[in-house]
Amino acid sequence: MSRSLDELLRVMARLRAADGCPWDREQTYASLVPYTIEEAYEVAAAVECGKPTELRDELGDLLLQVVFYAQIAHEAGEFDFDAVAAGICCKLVRRHPHIFAAAGEAPRSAREQTRVWEDIKAAERRGDGTEPGKPASHLDGVPQALPALLRAGKISKRAARVGFDFEFASHASDKVEEELAEVRAAAAANSATEPSPEVFEEAGDLLFAAANLTRKLGVEPEAALRAANAKFERRFRAMESLAGGTGEPIETLDLAAQERLWQAVKRGE
Repeated sequence: MSRSLDELLRVMARLRAADGCPWDREQTYASLVPYTIEEAYEVAAAVECGKPTELRDELGDLLLQVVFYAQIAHEAGEFDFDAVAAGICCKLVRRHPHIFAAAGEAPRSAREQTRVWEDIKAAERRGDGTEPGKPASHLDGVPQALPALLRAGKISKRAARVGFDFEFASHASDKVEEELAEVRAAAAANSATEPSPEVFEEAGDLLFAAANLTRKLGVEPEAALRAANAKFERRFRAMESLAGGTGEPIETLDLAAQERLWQAVKRGE
């Protein structure tokens, strides 16, 4: 174990000691989950901004989460950090048989290795069994806690592995158009001020179909939506700046004037 990692484990143990930090001592697996999710997204943001030092710092914050969980588990006599590291090493070796077990086997392409990886994962899920009284499913193991957009991509990918998939991306695009038409029909029939259950359901179907289309196009939907969010934010801030420069705050402009600002920002990019 490296000196730095060994020191990190000692620091974490000290923080969790009887005379350590009160906040660190009161944390549990469950209380750490929101921080872990936040740190994972901050790693993604650091990758997108392309700053190695920021990525280094965010990876350190994410590593702290792993060490924190492992320390809690160690105190409970369940497992420790070494067991976590040993487990992932075993998994990597098991899922790369052409590298570690099959001497002389021809190198695989990235696409072929992805297929083998997924096949091995599927075999592992079958070996793990399922809840008593619950039939096994190819969708087993997709965490419920994943962001909905990310989970949509994963479960549609699982279904595709057994052949339940559109043959071409154009077919998935047609499905998006079909779902959009159903949203419009449900919205037109909704006379209440709040969305009807039908509107709610059809809107969900539209989002799922869009996530499925991005998968067929080879686009990671979560990353694509983050990029779209960033683009909208950049353009809207520029609109606010242009409006402020004329002495008319953006909230005082009508929609037509705001649209002209939007188009001006787009032309200037």
